[in-house]
Amino acid sequence: MPDFVLDFGRRARTGTAEAILCGHKTPAQIDAILAAAAQAGQSVLLTRLDPACFSALDPAHHARLSYDPLSRTAVLDEPAAPAVPQPGIGIVTAGTSDLAVAGEAARTLRFHGFDAPVIADIGVAGLWRLMERIEEIRRFRVVIAIAGMEGALFSVLGGLLAAPVIAVPSSVGYGVSAGGRAALDSALSTCAPGVVAVNIDNGFGAACAAILVLRAGGPAPQPQAP
Repeated sequence: MPDFVLDFGRRARTGTAEAILCGHKTPAQIDAILAAAAQAGQSVLLTRLDPACFSALDPAHHARLSYDPLSRTAVLDEPAAPAVPQPGIGIVTAGTSDLAVAGEAARTLRFHGFDAPVIADIGVAGLWRLMERIEEIRRFRVVIAIAGMEGALFSVLGGLLAAPVIAVPSSVGYGVSAGGRAALDSALSTCAPGVVAVNIDNGFGAACAAILVLRAGGPAPQPQAP
């Protein structure tokens, strides 16, 4: 018996697909998962797939994987993009150093058929950079905000936007900011209404939350068999 169980029904039940978290898995385990998905005819998203681990995978899988080393994501048998990807979600980052997390969010959204522009390097250390793009950001219905250091961007956006803000603390920083805990505390303690937070560096989780928020105004999902 394999030591994994793939949940191909999750998208039908919840609106977002299962992703394969590759961290702490061996290349052999990932190869077995990819083989099972390919046999089932399923496209799957992989996260936290380090370049060294990707290189160690079966060469037969390399040809079927769309891999992005910055975000450490890959897609097996990438589904055809819709003729018009769904708009409405935007991703903003405080700095260029946050682009790895932004890439994970953007790739997750693209896997689900959403076009999510990334507006990078608009942190509050140079507030004019944010204000130059604020009208563009206001057009999004949901905003994923990624910031490390002290995480001030979350509160600033929460005070300027009507859209819900999903804060993603990043592990970018040094000193007391290292590891992302300061940015997480900032997101959780913000006085700006409408800001919610996911775990540190969790671009995947933020993308899934944004999809569910965006779809909440549509028809109620029909219950699915487990």
